[in-house]
Amino acid sequence: MAHQVLIIDDTEINLILFAALVKKLEHCQPFTFAQARDALEWTRSNVPDLVIVDYMMPDIDGLEFIRLMRQIPGREAVPVVMITANDQKQLRYRALDLGANDFLTKPVDKVEFLARTRNMLVVSDARKQLADRAIWLADEVRKATAEIVERERETVIRLCRAAEFRDPETGAHILRMAHYSQLIARELQLSTDQQDLLLEAAPLHDIGKVGIADKILLKPARLDAEEFEVMKQHAMFGCELLQGSASRVLQAGAEIARGHHEKFDGSGYPNGLKGADIPLFSRIVAVADVFDALTSERPYKQAWTVEAAADFLKQGAGSHFDPACVQAFLAVWDEAMAIRSRFKEVD
Repeated sequence: MAHQVLIIDDTEINLILFAALVKKLEHCQPFTFAQARDALEWTRSNVPDLVIVDYMMPDIDGLEFIRLMRQIPGREAVPVVMITANDQKQLRYRALDLGANDFLTKPVDKVEFLARTRNMLVVSDARKQLADRAIWLADEVRKATAEIVERERETVIRLCRAAEFRDPETGAHILRMAHYSQLIARELQLSTDQQDLLLEAAPLHDIGKVGIADKILLKPARLDAEEFEVMKQHAMFGCELLQGSASRVLQAGAEIARGHHEKFDGSGYPNGLKGADIPLFSRIVAVADVFDALTSERPYKQAWTVEAAADFLKQGAGSHFDPACVQAFLAVWDEAMAIRSRFKEVD
């Protein structure tokens, strides 16, 4: 592919001469402009391999052209050769500050012009090769990262399936509450990365139930006070199971497992945390988990209506739940109902 050499000079004879010299170089195509403003517009849709620009021009001079071109995305490193008079050292210093790479002195020597142009094109080619290498490396990193993420996702799924073997709560519940959590995070304006992390980690909230005895975990009736004290241990069991991992998903899962039964007024467990001391992910999951648990049928209870569950969240805002999380959930009500319809219980 031919190198694109942009030449800007308000003297027609110079444009003709410089274009003829550029054509002597192998695989080079000159693009000439007498007006810097027209050349600048050309660079908005074309990326030159080299710019040769005269300093003394009307309207926009060479310095201003360099400054404006460097502001165009992707044109920050294009090599620039400026043509100046021999005694304009201060001008050259300013040009270097603005991004000029080399200079030609008037009157321009043909041999020097060809040598400097050839050298700058070599620099341009090297820059492109580095950029291509960087893109290739970034792509390889993305592939490797995708493989790691997929392995993490498989780990989470297998852990959740292990818990499902012992927990009467269904896989549909896990999917719904995870997607509810993501909705809340989005409404709270968390970054897309944080939303995705929460979606991946939320299903681990009750993983600690694998450490609870069957007679308590599978009891088809309300737990008594002593049994409930045992059940409460699942929060710390889950945290201890997941913490210390190098995986961001498992780290977030440990935080959620420990904190999703904390209450905004400090009356929750296992640590009695209050308000903003409760990790945000845990506050979000608390709303999503309770809403779905209330609206799901279990061996020991009938499912609540979604309206009754929503009223429960409103009444618990500021005591049980973070008011901001409740408000965020109610603000995306239609999307939450779509998730509820999408992930239905299976007999």
